[in-house]
Amino acid sequence: MTDFEATLSKYADLAVQIGVNVQPGQILVVHAPILAADFVRMITAKAYAIGASLVKVNWSDEFITRQQFEHAADEVFTKAPTWYAGEMTEFAENGAAVLHVIADNPDALKGIDPQRISNFQKTRGAALTKYREYQMSDKFSWCIVAVPSQPWADKVFPDVPAEERMGKLWEAIFHTVRLDHEDPVAAWQEHLNNLDSKANVLNAKKYKKLHYIAPGTDLTIELPKGHLWAQGDSINAKGHSFVANMPTEEVFTAPLKTGVNGTVRSTKPLSHGGNIIDGFTLTFENGRIIKVEAEKGQEALEHLINMDEGARYLGEVALVPHQSPISESNILYYNTLFDENASNHLAIGMAYAFCLEGGKEMNAEQQIAHGLNSSVTHVDFMIGSSAMDIDGITEDGNVEPVFRNGNWAF
Repeated sequence: MTDFEATLSKYADLAVQIGVNVQPGQILVVHAPILAADFVRMITAKAYAIGASLVKVNWSDEFITRQQFEHAADEVFTKAPTWYAGEMTEFAENGAAVLHVIADNPDALKGIDPQRISNFQKTRGAALTKYREYQMSDKFSWCIVAVPSQPWADKVFPDVPAEERMGKLWEAIFHTVRLDHEDPVAAWQEHLNNLDSKANVLNAKKYKKLHYIAPGTDLTIELPKGHLWAQGDSINAKGHSFVANMPTEEVFTAPLKTGVNGTVRSTKPLSHGGNIIDGFTLTFENGRIIKVEAEKGQEALEHLINMDEGARYLGEVALVPHQSPISESNILYYNTLFDENASNHLAIGMAYAFCLEGGKEMNAEQQIAHGLNSSVTHVDFMIGSSAMDIDGITEDGNVEPVFRNGNWAF
């Protein structure tokens, strides 16, 4: 086995053991592009070795996906995929683990009519409502990991010789998931413990509001009563831990839906729906986005916030220090899984139920009544920089530093 194959095998171990944490007798569902076949075969073998009862792989291919968007009839994109939603909901209800292996080309759907993309996302999101409710309430284990593709590597490393770009992106990904440590599993546990210590401080503070100040940003976010700060690992309905994002550097919670006011400016491009949205500003009033401006991708951004009424509100507030491994690498990934872990970020759309005391046990109506947002989408966008300060405002009006110059103030 080559060094690369050995490292890739460790990556598969991390995905199976730490990411989705497959249990004996459990079903594992894998969504993956066909270019990741070798990696998925490793994952399959390791899952069965642990005792998985079934590994169900759903393959995809960006070329075929683009062909559909270019040539399929318009009604295809507004017809609910009930067969797929039914399958995934059934898997979730039966406690399956779901692993997403991504290798997205940031420009995969460049030039495609944004309305087609929006129709597809809205229809698919609505069909998967029950599945998303389960996902956002930690009913089942799920995880996202990434592997390189040539178009993605070309986008990230345009100044590197073409034949070296894939290797460069593999190296970067391996670093972000701590595979360059002697014991990656132990390194992950230490990392999760460190994130947990930050979440514990914030949960003890119980801030009423956060105030963000940075170039182009002056934003106040109210937090709902009973909000909980979470971090990388979660506990599913059967009491098993899992890590939804690998890598992860964030501590996060849910905002009060109607408690966001002011303006925030993005600091990194957002790759969404196969297109790039960049240099954008959002203005909020009583939680609702009332104005959007983008230097690039204005139409795509407008389609995003008009996906449903909930897409005009926030569902997540996440804190990531500027001095984090991904940020300090100075690599722009054009991929939210990585770029969100280099920067403070927010998310448009649905909130996580587990970010509220008792939220996992609430139904959708109860979550909404407690101030959480509901939507068919959940899209993170990056707002952090070394110039960002964040204050925590207590119930009695005291103002305390949470971030200074882009990093933790405690």
